[in-house]
Amino acid sequence: QVQLVESGGGLVQAGGSLRLSCAPSGRTFSRYAMGWFRQAPGKEREFVAAISLTGGRTYYADSVKDRFTISRDNAKNTYLQMNSLKPEDTAVYYCAASSKIGVFGREDDYNYWGQGTQVTVSS
Repeated sequence: QVQLVESGGGLVQAGGSLRLSCAPSGRTFSRYAMGWFRQAPGKEREFVAAISLTGGRTYYADSVKDRFTISRDNAKNTYLQMNSLKPEDTAVYYCAASSKIGVFGREDDYNYWGQGTQVTVSS
């Protein structure tokens, strides 16, 4: 069974940092583009960041640009480094994998999803 497992969420004060990790199980995602999405209470899930299968291209939502950094390693994990966190970053964060070539901001482009990890930023 293919799974993506997120970790690293938690409670942090505004201005703080967190690093989320996404670890696949059941198969390798080294040939998949990866992305992070988030869903705040009462809102639709939205795109946060994406990285190509080689790691050479990245793409960010305007709301997180210059604060968040997406990366991946050869050990198959994907990361989201979140700095200068704001209360509006509070959400459940999901990682996702896409079999397409490139970087993508649409949910429909992704084949596999994790269960999510909660990030709460207090003011």
